[in-house]
Amino acid sequence: MDALVNDPRFAAMTFLVVDFEGLTPAGRPAEPIEVAALALRPVGDRLVEVGRFEELMRPPADVPVTARDVQLKGITQQMLSTVRPAAEVLARLDARLTAPPYRLVAHHASTEAGIISRQAAHGPVLAATPLLDTLRLAKTVVPSLGSYGLDHLLAFYGIPQPAGRHRAMPDVEVTAQVLARLLEEECAGGRWRTLLELDAAAGLQPKRPPADTEAEQSALF
Repeated sequence: MDALVNDPRFAAMTFLVVDFEGLTPAGRPAEPIEVAALALRPVGDRLVEVGRFEELMRPPADVPVTARDVQLKGITQQMLSTVRPAAEVLARLDARLTAPPYRLVAHHASTEAGIISRQAAHGPVLAATPLLDTLRLAKTVVPSLGSYGLDHLLAFYGIPQPAGRHRAMPDVEVTAQVLARLLEEECAGGRWRTLLELDAAAGLQPKRPPADTEAEQSALF
């Protein structure tokens, strides 16, 4: 990663690896029930953890936790019944983002971008932050892999499946490991030397908030 750390924009960046777990009610966008974030800063030739955040979120009363949700994620209705709603949790996470610049990182980042955009009134810093997609990065680094799901990338790089796979923090931790491997591999090959080149390969701009969220923001300021 030596070439990238010589880029002042990359060296100044905090990379915030994020993951949401959610419920998918019929005919409605996903409702987040857990978020995790791992903040990484370039130090020498490594990305070093400088902070983390994880919290469950209470879904709307009309969005139940199904048996399949419990089986896949290990999150039950009882676990969510007394926790804060998403608006409060995202505001708490957003309030910690006081040392920009930031770049969000996620696997299949458009999913996270959609959730964040719908919570833009409560997480304005998150909602305005560009993203890097590790899935897109992987397609550039290993174009013949075939499948780019997180499990396949973990197997390809020999990264052990975490306990609690499909919970937000374990997924964030292994996504951070995948990010490090992708950066190491392509920097060694001389492909990426700047943050601009990373953005060209796998960057996503923030999604525009829905119209009702924009109206709410206008009313707040």
